[in-house]
Amino acid sequence: MRKADLFASLVVFLVALPLCVGVAIASGVPAELGLMTGIVGGLVAGMLPGSSLQVSGPAAGLTVLVYEAVQSYGVRALGVLVLGAGLVQLGLGVLRLGRWFRAVSVAVVQGMLAGIGLVLIAGQVYAMGDVAAPSGGLGKIAGLVLLAADADPPAVAIGGATVAVLLLWPRWRRGARVVPAPLLAVALASAVTGAFDLPVRRVEVRGLFDAVRPPSVTDLGRLTEVGVIGTVLAFALIASAESLFSAAAVDRLHRGPRTDYDRELIAQGAGNAVCGMLGALPMTAVIVRSAANVQAGAQTKVSRVLHGVWLLLFTAVVPAVLGLIPVAALAGLLVHAGCKLVPVREVRTLWRGHRGEVVVLAVTAVAIVVGNLFEGVLVGLALAVAKTAWDISHVHVETEDRGDAGMVVRVVGNATFLRLPKLLDALEALPHDRDVRLELGGLRHVDHACAAALEAWAAERDHERTATSSSTT
Repeated sequence: MRKADLFASLVVFLVALPLCVGVAIASGVPAELGLMTGIVGGLVAGMLPGSSLQVSGPAAGLTVLVYEAVQSYGVRALGVLVLGAGLVQLGLGVLRLGRWFRAVSVAVVQGMLAGIGLVLIAGQVYAMGDVAAPSGGLGKIAGLVLLAADADPPAVAIGGATVAVLLLWPRWRRGARVVPAPLLAVALASAVTGAFDLPVRRVEVRGLFDAVRPPSVTDLGRLTEVGVIGTVLAFALIASAESLFSAAAVDRLHRGPRTDYDRELIAQGAGNAVCGMLGALPMTAVIVRSAANVQAGAQTKVSRVLHGVWLLLFTAVVPAVLGLIPVAALAGLLVHAGCKLVPVREVRTLWRGHRGEVVVLAVTAVAIVVGNLFEGVLVGLALAVAKTAWDISHVHVETEDRGDAGMVVRVVGNATFLRLPKLLDALEALPHDRDVRLELGGLRHVDHACAAALEAWAAERDHERTATSSSTT
């Protein structure tokens, strides 16, 4: 074992510990289920081939979807949902479809992350004040107006101080390398809460093994329900996309072996299948933990496996420590994570050269806030496809006047129904008293609507010429 991998595993463990607990609480499930997913991410996904340095565990990006699923089907159904998603991922990996996730519009992915971030922020701001959050994205946003009157001051102070530490501590790079900001923020919040015996809500702990909920035969039977199938597919597709996009980002951070996307998808599927059998949260590759792993000097997959070992030892030996953590501190941690999901810098860059992409991003984010994650992503994908179809449907009408020989009209580009009004306007504007020869050799594509319209236009021109000749005679 290399010392660099041992040190990196400890750093990743310290980063992952509060995040695993925070994601579980925000998802509406016991804290132990988040830790269980982190352990499986290290011991199962970490040992399998795919990406050598990225780290898997519960992710903020799936928090909204998991919370909705738990509210709709109950905690007991979580295991079968995650198990089904893992099996779908395994199938996609075996069929070598992992690389196709790279073809998803970047604007849709960024819009998805922005929508998740906004809903996450809106929900966790209530938890920072120890106040129950309204249901629905719009309800949470509307309720923010009255939040100040209902919030508990000590909880708000704890949550606000947590966010302040997360923002300020990384500026001292040497200190941040030794003690990760998430760990320091939660540790300080826990220490202050305990020292002053503040009356704030704390994490409830029952024990790791008591939290294990393998799906029963009855639970497995729910896989025949349409709603459950839709949720399973949403888990699988969004978790796969987030993992593979994370892999691409991590590959840019180091010079080691590149990610095999199909094998990584199989690793994620195997990990989620195990998480499902334990009744735990779904897992994805997480860029925060992966970046911490690379920056700490990790060289092999040993570091990510060991981080799972440390999580297991911690929850098995000293689980009572989790009961000291105030929920407001974890909410502050997730509010900070939600802010980082909103791609402000990317929007500025896109606005300069690709404003249509910004529209796709914004519509996707708004659809997620107004509706839910799955519907929002579908809306974003449909809009991205429509935008692409519009962008490639460029058609130009070029005219050449040859005097007594008449006019030559060339149609160049891609003639689709999206540009049919423009094409017909150009053709109908041609002089009716001139002979016209229509050349279509420059068209790369003609759909049925345009072909029918061109034939109708040509037939009408012939009819006009015939009628003109008859009247002259």
